[in-house]
Amino acid sequence: MAMLGYEFMQRAFWAGGLIGVIGPVLGVFLMLRRQVLMADTLSHVSLAGVALGSFLKLNPALSGFAMAIVGALVIEQLRRVYRTYTEVPVAIIMTSGLALSVVLMSLNPNLSKSFSSYLFGSIVAVSDTQLRLIAVAAAVGIIFFVGLRRPLYNFAFDEETAAVSGMRVSLLSFLFAVFTGMTVAAAMPVVGVLLVSALIVLPASIALRMATGFLAAMGIAVVVGLSGVFSGLAASYYLNTPPGGTIALILIGFLIMTVIFQKFLRLQTRRSIQKINRNRSHKNYEEI
Repeated sequence: MAMLGYEFMQRAFWAGGLIGVIGPVLGVFLMLRRQVLMADTLSHVSLAGVALGSFLKLNPALSGFAMAIVGALVIEQLRRVYRTYTEVPVAIIMTSGLALSVVLMSLNPNLSKSFSSYLFGSIVAVSDTQLRLIAVAAAVGIIFFVGLRRPLYNFAFDEETAAVSGMRVSLLSFLFAVFTGMTVAAAMPVVGVLLVSALIVLPASIALRMATGFLAAMGIAVVVGLSGVFSGLAASYYLNTPPGGTIALILIGFLIMTVIFQKFLRLQTRRSIQKINRNRSHKNYEEI
């Protein structure tokens, strides 16, 4: 493929591949914990970190990475304060991140001109520093999910029961929040702030509809995520469209096809059952 002859496309595919593996796995856990909007919230917080880093003449990738982790920890702390209203911490942090981004961009008019790559993703925006950060996030994620797979399984389905059984839920929740922030910040260069949750949530939503077990859901989510990322990056290169939007549309297309296919299977199953019942009725009538 000619596009892989370019160094920036190689970085984009490496970054997309790493995020396509770890993002959907995180999405499965977020969906099971009813925290889907957390990814979207942390993407806005990470944007505030990018703006702050640019304003202070720091590395925007590193500042966005750090801010996303801090935002995840603040959400986790607020979640303990607002135990009954679990959506309140997400709204507070999202509003704070957007407000800080808007103010910082207004203080530096030249800053807003370079923000389109962060908002919508850009193939050429994946730098060597960002690729290294993505690799670190992916490595931490693999160690985290493999090493703590059984506690995370119990933690995702029923946090209270996990706490009663003696599991250190507070520490596990703290680590989960840190990794969520890392993954969201790492995915920003590929799909952008506005669509980062699509890469995390859509493969997981497809997997949970198709899978019959937890491990199967993980596998399906990764396959769907990688398929969406690679096809989206290729289409973005040839069509000259934003990679974030292209990847999201392809994943939405996968979801629509999954829903249609499942409805078709249910319809075929219903028809088969009706046919069997008719044959049985006809046979019983002939015996009489």
